[in-house]
Amino acid sequence: MAADSMEIDDALYSRQRYVLGDTAMQKMAQSHVFLSGMGGLGVEIAKNIVLAGIKALTIHDTKQCKTWDLGTNFFVREDDVLKLRNRAEASLHHVAELNPYVQVMSSTAPLNEVTDISFLRQYQCVIVTEMKLSLQKKINEFCHAQHPPIKFISADVHGIWARLFCDFGDEFEVLDTTGEEPKEIFISNISQSNPGIITCLDNNPHKLETGQFVTFREINGMQCLNGSTHQITVVSPYSFSIGNTADTEPYLHGGIAIQVKTPKIFHFEQLGKQLINPTCLVADFSKPEAPLQIHIAMLALNQFQESFDRMPNIGCLQDAEEMLKIALSLSKTLEGKEPRGGQGETCTFSACSHGLAIHQNLAAKKGAHQVNEDIVKWLSRMAQGSLAPLTAALGGVASQEVLKAVTGKFSPLQQWLYIDALELVTFLEKNSREEFLPRGDRYDALRACIGDSLCQKLYNLNVFLVGCGAIGCEMLKNFALLGVGTGRERGMVTITDPDLIEKSNLNRQFLFRPHHIQKPKSCTAATATLNINPQMKIEPYLNKVCPATENMYNDDFYNEQDVVVTALDNVEARRYIDSRCLASLRPLLDSGTMGTKGHTEVIVPHLTESYNSHRDPPEEEIPFCTLKSFPAATEHTIQWARDKFESAFSHKPSLFNKFWQTYPSAEEVLQRIKSGESLEGSFQVIKCLSRRPRSWPQCVELARLKFEKYFNHKALQLLHSFPLDTRLKDGSLFWQSPKRPPFPIQFDFNDPLHYSFILSTAKLFAIVYCIPFTEKDMSEEIILKIISGLKIQEFRPSNKVVQTDETVRKPDPIPISSEDERNAVLQLETAILANEAKKDDLQMKELSFEKDDDTNGHIDFITAASNLRAKMYNIDPADRLKTKRIAGKIIPAIATSTAAVSGLVALELIKIVGGYPFQAYKNCFFNLAIPIIVFTEAAEVRKTEIRNGISFTIWDRWTVYGKDDFTLLDFINAVKEKYGIEPTMVVQGVKMLYVPVMPGHVKRLKLTMQKLVKPAANKKYVDLTVSFAPETDGEEDLPGPPVRYYFAHENN
Repeated sequence: MAADSMEIDDALYSRQRYVLGDTAMQKMAQSHVFLSGMGGLGVEIAKNIVLAGIKALTIHDTKQCKTWDLGTNFFVREDDVLKLRNRAEASLHHVAELNPYVQVMSSTAPLNEVTDISFLRQYQCVIVTEMKLSLQKKINEFCHAQHPPIKFISADVHGIWARLFCDFGDEFEVLDTTGEEPKEIFISNISQSNPGIITCLDNNPHKLETGQFVTFREINGMQCLNGSTHQITVVSPYSFSIGNTADTEPYLHGGIAIQVKTPKIFHFEQLGKQLINPTCLVADFSKPEAPLQIHIAMLALNQFQESFDRMPNIGCLQDAEEMLKIALSLSKTLEGKEPRGGQGETCTFSACSHGLAIHQNLAAKKGAHQVNEDIVKWLSRMAQGSLAPLTAALGGVASQEVLKAVTGKFSPLQQWLYIDALELVTFLEKNSREEFLPRGDRYDALRACIGDSLCQKLYNLNVFLVGCGAIGCEMLKNFALLGVGTGRERGMVTITDPDLIEKSNLNRQFLFRPHHIQKPKSCTAATATLNINPQMKIEPYLNKVCPATENMYNDDFYNEQDVVVTALDNVEARRYIDSRCLASLRPLLDSGTMGTKGHTEVIVPHLTESYNSHRDPPEEEIPFCTLKSFPAATEHTIQWARDKFESAFSHKPSLFNKFWQTYPSAEEVLQRIKSGESLEGSFQVIKCLSRRPRSWPQCVELARLKFEKYFNHKALQLLHSFPLDTRLKDGSLFWQSPKRPPFPIQFDFNDPLHYSFILSTAKLFAIVYCIPFTEKDMSEEIILKIISGLKIQEFRPSNKVVQTDETVRKPDPIPISSEDERNAVLQLETAILANEAKKDDLQMKELSFEKDDDTNGHIDFITAASNLRAKMYNIDPADRLKTKRIAGKIIPAIATSTAAVSGLVALELIKIVGGYPFQAYKNCFFNLAIPIIVFTEAAEVRKTEIRNGISFTIWDRWTVYGKDDFTLLDFINAVKEKYGIEPTMVVQGVKMLYVPVMPGHVKRLKLTMQKLVKPAANKKYVDLTVSFAPETDGEEDLPGPPVRYYFAHENN
């Protein structure tokens, strides 16, 4: 973003614009940020906020690069360690090249208790990491006292504990607390009462919350409500109340309630006060006491650091005992402090509008309850260590707080967040102190947290990473810092992604740079990862993982992997990979983001359910009749325009080309039709050929005719079929909400929207029909001249039936009549005689919709067509940006969420490698905008009982080994003999091999399995589904596990 013009580079920022909006993006592009401490957490925050696009960042550090930093700061290289470079200076050019629009500077000046900190006045936000608490308090007091206050953020990761603190001043105004689109609710009734009750149409939930505001429009009757704003109270999920409507005129029909976003003021306390009386966001409700216990442990760590001018030594029991004494002493001191307002509450639940925040008053609790000895001792033993995945997770959250601070967009954290990986510790207690001690290599910071044995397991890990987009890049960075795939004899990271790098990727896929555009993601990401850790072994591929590539990603491949990690953007691919992991008994780590929201899911063989065990409800499709005739929302008009694009510029050219590839000459087609042959698609293809434009003026004329058809005649036809006063059988008006009557549009060359449609449509027709045109051809003068000479036919109503049933799907094509066939013959004869059916005439250019190329005219057409249709139906138009998002099905994305998600996934990876039990695994959902972070236990695998104590889970697979003459009866007997229960039904995929009640199936018992299954030549086995007779007649058959039948004994 150029600071002077404030234009947003959409090619770079398009996905992020949908998260933050242009106002926030422009505020961000004027902000100056100061960041102290370029360890692992500092570089994470720097990466994320530079990718986001602030104006300027100063990175500050006074420490020299050490070998230790190679395992925490992914921008420090071995050469920086050898040359003893300052950490900020070593990171500077790497951070700066992430975004050419951001000015990045480094500072190595001392920053301590005697430093004059007035230089901080030039910044809007100050972030401190790796800083003594006394200096943090000094800087925070200075920032809080400024007018306006400088936003202050403190963040640290010590071992397996992370903390984040925010202070944005006494009064911090947020214009949009959630970033969600304002809700629009169609109304079915408004009562004449006090209060007035609004009921939603068709029992659709309004999803509003008490205290929010709405405004009204298009209400018939109660006209006084239109344009007015009211605060609402929720009555039920389908109704809400407003003020007194008893004295208004009666409600008739229609109306839309639109949510009104109102600013909100947030109040912050300084660090000094919050240390005594912290307000914490609780992330894990299974241990709500943890934040305050970690808080006091961290205070004890800070006190230890102040007292001894050093951190506790790694694994040192003496230092741990000393820190415990400090913690107990602090707890007693704090017990005497009076909490805010003199209330002695132990904790307060604050039901905010987006989730449950817990505000806990530390001073009110008894000291013994606050000091968790295990947390204090483990924190002391690990305090110097740094767990890269936890750093990534906290770095993502902290970076989002920075963006909130400089934009006023989204609800800020109030005021503390503690995240821990305490589950790791439970199973490290048996390890000796030596396990955690430094060895002088790049993994010392990691070793201090998880011990050397776990480190070794990570080195020897075989991982399959599917997808090298935003999450994929972040995962590779985490793998590099963890040393995954670096073992001498074992260990490999296999990655695959079929995509090439585009400019829009650079905003969050941080391993890529501008010179990588149009290069393969996987190969580029692999090379960039090796720069972080040259010891890694990475194999990049360019394949999709799907049934078509099963010859490559076969059983042997999956059996070689220790864990599979997905970094995908679609459910179908996730489901497929989950099924392969289930069949191969491989752990799977899945995650995804949408804007500021993110989720992680850990799937472990025999412990958890799989991804396919649960299914999200299918996306609601827009009914065919709504799209075709009765749009009610912007989304409907955009989808209609997208469909028109596909039909005219993709589907028809594709059919046209396929037809003429099958039948190479027009003369041959004519002869075959005349001889009585029915050639599929011939009518549409000949019609297309006969109407084919052959010059630029004809393309313009065709575009003008389309305008008349879509935006004038269509409206007139609908009003002919259903006049405005049409009533339904029950006496109610046909045209009432959500149905909107259309109003025909009269073409006006001087209307920019009308002109835009003509120009974009003519251009696309010219491209599709391979007609050259010049810049001069596209001038207003030329287009006006062409249009002025065109005669437009008057509308003539037809008796076509208009579909009004929302449950009806798009109908099949109407069969071609004999009259149509005769017309087709005449048209083709005419084209041949006119010499207009030559080889060049029998080709069209098929367009593939591409949303990110602003020069191709695709979004221009959809925006113009959609907004003209919206105007015709009195629907609010959408700007080009919104149109592009909806038409292109763009998933909003921002680097902060992807960093957080990847860190949380990598934490679970460590647990899988360590063979942790079920209780240790955590799934997570977060929304950084609100903010809310929720950790939950993984879904435990369910057992299905068959009978007589025989049961199975999704991870169980029975096996039967056969031979060439093995019959179906032999198979059934083998299952009975081996597993103690006789199958009554055998199914292969969707093919029923044996169902006793079906005719002829009993005879199949004598057939060999080879003959029944018909395996491919190289297929060693087949997976079959069996079921068993119920205990009582009349009940359904009992399901069984998959049975893998091997056609011959394996040689092992």
